[in-house]
Amino acid sequence: MTHAATDGSDTTGIQLNEHDAIVIVDIQNDFLEGGALAVQEGHLTVPVINSILPLFDNVVFTRDWHPPDHISFAAQPTYEDRSWPAHAVRNTPGAQFHKDLHVPEHALIVNKATLRDREEYSGFQASEIDLAKWLRDRGVLRLFIAGIATDYCVHHTALDGAGEGFQVFVVEDAVRGISADTVAQTWQILAAAGVTPVLSSHLHREPRTGR
Repeated sequence: MTHAATDGSDTTGIQLNEHDAIVIVDIQNDFLEGGALAVQEGHLTVPVINSILPLFDNVVFTRDWHPPDHISFAAQPTYEDRSWPAHAVRNTPGAQFHKDLHVPEHALIVNKATLRDREEYSGFQASEIDLAKWLRDRGVLRLFIAGIATDYCVHHTALDGAGEGFQVFVVEDAVRGISADTVAQTWQILAAAGVTPVLSSHLHREPRTGR
């Protein structure tokens, strides 16, 4: 389903520049097919993300990087906040990025939810780095969010980015969610916060000069 912009903005063609950043959210094995918290069709985001990465100078990847006894883990999970099966435990295969995901050498990798007693659904909440400051220090004004899951960490990343004063877009064909109902609610919440959906095919970049 395509969610056309409702704020009067034209997203049929967005010219990118050095003031833009892409934030890739949690493309980790445990959130993909066969993982502990698999998102249906999550793997389909990977080629889309790879195709638009070269358009951005500022690239951020976030990942859950939990300790084995993280507060969100439950022996009998109910699949809601603070009651998930163990997932994305640091230095395990489930926490690794998908094998086909391109991770440029210059990219920033933000580890989140690294403390046992703290949940973090967004790279802006990470205890290890001030992501908003990192972006501002590089002159970033606009954020383009991709990854999984639409109704959890993408949702929170986009809202937090907007709350920090950035203009935020969610790349609609580069995200996947868990539940149709909560995904629909997420798009409504994001729209109310001024976050705009955009398709990857609408992102463009003039050839760089002097690089």
